[in-house]
Formats: sequence, C-alpha cells, structure tokens
Amino acid sequence: MSLYLCVDCGGSKTSAVIANSAGEIIGRGIGGPSNCTYLTVDAFLSAITVAISEALKTCSSPPSVDPLPLPPPSELAFAKVWFGVSGADSPAAIAAITPGISKLLGIPEGPRLAVANDTHLLAAPLRMHHDVGHAVAVIGGTGSIAVSFSGDASGALTELGRIGGWGWILGDEGGGYDVGREAVRQVMLAHDRASVMASPAKSMLHDKLVERFALGDIMEILGTVHLADPVANAAVAADTPHYLTVPREKRLSSLAPIVFECAFQHGDALAMSVLRTSVGKLADEIAVLLGDATDAAPRLIKAKDSVVCFGGSLVGIEAYRKLLLDDLASRGHAFRYVEFVDDCAAVGARALAMAGKS
Repeated sequence: MSLYLCVDCGGSKTSAVIANSAGEIIGRGIGGPSNCTYLTVDAFLSAITVAISEALKTCSSPPSVDPLPLPPPSELAFAKVWFGVSGADSPAAIAAITPGISKLLGIPEGPRLAVANDTHLLAAPLRMHHDVGHAVAVIGGTGSIAVSFSGDASGALTELGRIGGWGWILGDEGGGYDVGREAVRQVMLAHDRASVMASPAKSMLHDKLVERFALGDIMEILGTVHLADPVANAAVAADTPHYLTVPREKRLSSLAPIVFECAFQHGDALAMSVLRTSVGKLADEIAVLLGDATDAAPRLIKAKDSVVCFGGSLVGIEAYRKLLLDDLASRGHAFRYVEFVDDCAAVGARALAMAGKS
C-alpha cells in the first residue's frame, strides 16, 4: 500500500494528513505550533512527531491505541512526503530542519521528501485549473504572506516571487496582529480627534475594547498594550486577566474577532475602517507580484491568467476576503479563479497521491 504524507506546519498548530494511492484521506493528526522561525529544531521535531504519530494511529489495522514509533513500520512507510513549514523562508532554514525530518521518517533527503514554505501547499489547487499556468498563494491568519508560482504539466510548482511573511514586529500586514494593532490605533486616533470636537462619534469598537481590557478610560489601553511579556513559568495569580498572561503579540492579534464582529455583524464604521486599512496593506503587497512581465521584472504574472489560493483564519471569512478581492480588482487585478483552502494538509496529501499515479 502506497501512503502519502503531507504536514502543514503553522504558527498555531501542526496538521498531518495521510492519503492512500487513490487520494483517500486515511489518517489525520494534530500537534502543537511548528513555525520553525520561533522554535528550536528539537522543539519543531517534537511538534511534528506528535502530529505524524497521531495520523499513523488511524492507518494501522486495527487502529493503534498508542502512537506508533517513528520511523513507521515497513507496512506504513511513506512513498512521498511533503512538508509545508511556516517560517521556512530561506534555503538555510530548510536545510536546518530537513535532516531531522529525514531521520524521523526514515526517508533519505531527495525526491521522496519535499520541504518548503507552507505557501507551497496552498498553491496545490493550481492542478485543478488546467487553463491557467500561475497561482498566487495568500496566507492571512495571525500573520500574512503572498507567494506567486508557475506550474507545469506534471504539477510541479516553481516559486516566482514572494512578499511578506516577516513576522509581527516587521510586517504581517492584513493578518490578525495587524488588524488588532490597527484597531487600537484607530480607536486612539478617534479619541484624540474627539478632544477638539463638540460631538465625538460613537463607536461600538471603542466600547468593546474598553470592555475587553476592563478600562476606566480608553487611554489606559496604552499601559496594557505596552506591558512587557509575561515571564515564562512565573506564578500567576488566579484573578489575573487572561490578556495579561499572554505575549504582547497575542494581546493584539486576539482583538481581530472583536473587530470582525463590530464590522460585519453590527456595521460599526470605525471597525470597517480598520478592516479596509488592513486589507489595503495586504493588497499593496499582493500587487507587487502582479502585472505584465517585462525584461526588468520577468516574473510578474497577470491576475486574469491566474488562480489566487487563500488560506488562513482571516481570509477564510468571506466578507473579509471580498474586501481584499474588491481592493485588488479596483487596481486592475481581477483573478480568473478564487479558491479558499481550509485544509492545506489534505489538499497536499491528495496532490502527492495524484502525482504518484502520473
């Protein structure tokens, strides 16, 4: 039995999916965060080990109660493996983790083992659209990145260009952190403007942030946002608010659901302004990859001849995705096809199985 393993390594979780030669999903497993930029190699390998072992449990007959050891037994050996790793943004980053993956799975480095950035998994739907030769993979979750690809008849992907994926300190435009940061910025800006106005505008987003952080006045939010990250393994009092027990990044990225609720469920004008601003920044980045190819920029691609493949919690919300697509279309970048991939690991595993048939 030929088995195909695809592992989607993200900043929030690791998802491992196993498909058989018919492309049927026969195993799934979940592990902890596995963004290789933020973790040591050992911590990365620990996260993927949990996910792959859990996926293998369901592939044995009968299903195993305990996680199977790795490398897997011969009857469950993998014909091909595809890793899409968040944070694997350079050859050096890929080279650092590939030997450990090879040893873990008992697969030599080479054609059976593909390790790339997680956007490569997201571009797998390009195989489904034979009348276009290019794809743009856009991740919009806690962070963001966009990567353009070309594809050939065999289904192989060639990366053309990329923009973003720099992490929350330097970028992640249009992602959850950016939305949360922009929400605080615009609420604070509205507060400052109100200081010279007779009748300041009301905002649900303002009230929700006051409630979220239990503030007496919106200006108190500055102390909460800038408070240092909690000390690891330090004792925490039982009555400590949750937002003070998480890093600063999470304090802001966790505000995104509040912004979406205010904007899309209640039509709050300030919340809509936040989302349009964040969407605009992500559209700015995606547009870097698009246009008519020239001698000076030979790897630009045309949206009208491409499929855009979205992945991530924020762009998974249709109303937010539409804001982004409308913004791009207003710039002359309307894509031929639009796909949202909510299960990259499963799509990748099926793609491996399809390639195994050819």
